[in-house]
Amino acid sequence: MSMIENGEIGQVQIQEQDNQILFTNSDNTEIYKTGILEDPYLTQRLYNAGAQFSGEIVEQMSPLLSLLLTWVLPIVIFIGIGQYMSKKLMQRAGGPNSMAFGMGKSNAKVYVKSSEGIKFDDVAGEEEAKENLREIVDYLHNPEKYREVGASMPKGILLVGPPGTGKTMLAKAVAGEADVPFFSMSGSEFVEMFVGMGAAKVRDLFRQAKEKAPCVVFIDEIDAIGKKRDSRVGGNDEREQTLNQLLTEMDGFEENSGVILLAATNRPESLDPALTRPGRFDRRVPVELPDLKGRESILKVHARKIRTAENIDYSAVARMASGASGAELANIVNEAALRTVREGRNTVTQADLEESIEVVIAGYQKKNAILTDKEKLIVAYHEIGHALVAAGQTHSAPVQKITIVPRTSGALGYTMQVKEGDHYLMSKEEIENKIATYTGGRAAEEIVFGSVTTGAANDIEQATRLARAMITRYGMSDELGMVALETVENQYLGGDTSLVCSAETQARVDRRTVELVKKQHQKAVKILTENREKLDELARFLYEKETITGEEFMSILNS
Repeated sequence: MSMIENGEIGQVQIQEQDNQILFTNSDNTEIYKTGILEDPYLTQRLYNAGAQFSGEIVEQMSPLLSLLLTWVLPIVIFIGIGQYMSKKLMQRAGGPNSMAFGMGKSNAKVYVKSSEGIKFDDVAGEEEAKENLREIVDYLHNPEKYREVGASMPKGILLVGPPGTGKTMLAKAVAGEADVPFFSMSGSEFVEMFVGMGAAKVRDLFRQAKEKAPCVVFIDEIDAIGKKRDSRVGGNDEREQTLNQLLTEMDGFEENSGVILLAATNRPESLDPALTRPGRFDRRVPVELPDLKGRESILKVHARKIRTAENIDYSAVARMASGASGAELANIVNEAALRTVREGRNTVTQADLEESIEVVIAGYQKKNAILTDKEKLIVAYHEIGHALVAAGQTHSAPVQKITIVPRTSGALGYTMQVKEGDHYLMSKEEIENKIATYTGGRAAEEIVFGSVTTGAANDIEQATRLARAMITRYGMSDELGMVALETVENQYLGGDTSLVCSAETQARVDRRTVELVKKQHQKAVKILTENREKLDELARFLYEKETITGEEFMSILNS
């Protein structure tokens, strides 16, 4: 008002919508802003003061129109877009009667009888499991002969075992053998973001199965939805609802006649007891690691897919692959075929299969890894120490091969021992001899070089684990007696252990473990000291050849 009276205003812009006035001084060098007050003579007084008006006076929008444009119109637009998208999704999912977005619909793969695919003849090494499943297939083909006796097939069969033993392959073999529909689904496919969707998938799966009964439903990795229910805060409501629905479908008010459920897991101890009780999963079929005969049969099955020489001794290869699963044996055969191609041949030989076992166990040879002469000599003595201690004891597996060629697994060398057959029991003396064999490499370093290296790290770990197991699990300690001090968890997934004893007992276990390993280490030192000449001779021979066979080792030892 003072600037108007003194004629100091240059340009003016009245913004009624924003309830403000913008104006400048007479030199147009500064901009001012103020609110609008009720003044009917403001425009005239500005004009008389020589002010220049800039822009137009904007009328304020009505409140009703502002509400419509600001809130109502955007909501109408979003509702229209949502209805359009929903209509399109329903059309893709199969019409207005389908489940919203297809989330409650099971994604089970359906197999009907086929002349192609995996049969029971293609699965070797698991004869007991195949017999159990053959009975199921026979029941689906000829249910009358079972009904005459009054027998009924189990509603659920649980396949349990370590990874790679062929649980899923056995289920596929059922699909190949059965003349009924076969529904296959993974346990993780039931898990959804929204609570209730997994249960809806279970209902839809069994609805489809009942429509096509008799049939087989296979759920792989069922532990994804079948874990034990607990009362912990923050539990998985979606998983528990899915499990409850599965329990209801398997043993609810309706009789699921003709629907047989197959499931596979390698964590059976984590399953809910209500799921594994009789009446739901009536039968548990163990699918264990194959024995010697089973490994030989598996090798022959996979060898049918490649071109092999006629003189391959599959029994010898199976002995070398002790403890291998079906998947590892398939990988061994494939690695042998790849080695054949790399070397420009067209037939897989015995040597290819034996080398592929080493590739699977220890990795490929590191061709660019160059050891110094001293390191190479230390590794040679280390490996001969293992082999010589093993040969100097009874109840030890014979040496098959010794090498000091570095491998991609990090091993600078290794000694391969091969048992004549499968042994399911180990005596106390055999375990102690095995611990002594593990310590033989370190003992050789101490005797020859008077110092120790890091090369015995894995040997020490294996020896300690065996010694602790003797005391805590096998009851082979005179001091502590036949007491279980350790429990095994996840026996099919590495077999983690946890102590179940007091701190005082744990200290005693530690002392006994150290004493046991130290005693066997002293025995290894004694064996190598008594055979020092053979130790030097064999180490020099291995240093020059880099790889020697068990026959060469024994011929030098006995010469």
